[in-house]
Amino acid sequence: MAHSANKIYTKTGDHGSTSLLSGVRVSKSNAYIVANGAVDELNAWIGLLRDSTSDYEVQKMLLKIQGELMILGTQLASAQKPLPKHITPLGKEHIQHIESEIDRITETLPPLRNFILPGGHPLVSYAHIGRCVCRRAEQHLVELNRQQAVDEHILAYINRLSDYLFMLSRKFSKEKGAEEIKWKPS
Repeated sequence: MAHSANKIYTKTGDHGSTSLLSGVRVSKSNAYIVANGAVDELNAWIGLLRDSTSDYEVQKMLLKIQGELMILGTQLASAQKPLPKHITPLGKEHIQHIESEIDRITETLPPLRNFILPGGHPLVSYAHIGRCVCRRAEQHLVELNRQQAVDEHILAYINRLSDYLFMLSRKFSKEKGAEEIKWKPS
């Protein structure tokens, strides 16, 4: 059998450490690794959400977001050195695009005056799970920011993304005829 230089496993992380792009070895519990892992998990959930909807415009938006999350991860990984020239960092235009999508969805929905319980249709639930994972990723990014500077656009982007996922859940509720069950404290 020929030796392949493209093996997925390196065995260098078997004792709980990994290498950053700079070559520095860090614990797999390092704040950077945890934050990037949460962003990766979010990207996977958004992929499931994209695969579960037949709405072409939403699919396009979610695919764009997935690409932007890859940029976000690359920005985090490149914190100590310049970003590759072919990658444009997240900026105001990315945040504004999400805001315009939120506004567009909001215009089609009745105002919300209560907290609502997640659920009602699998698409609605997937959007809510994505929102929760996004909030967790945001928490990890905020923690990382306490240790090393995280670009302010990354923090704003991830915050706005959770709002988008919430509004997407409401859009799916309306389209699927799922009741938005208001939370009523007992």
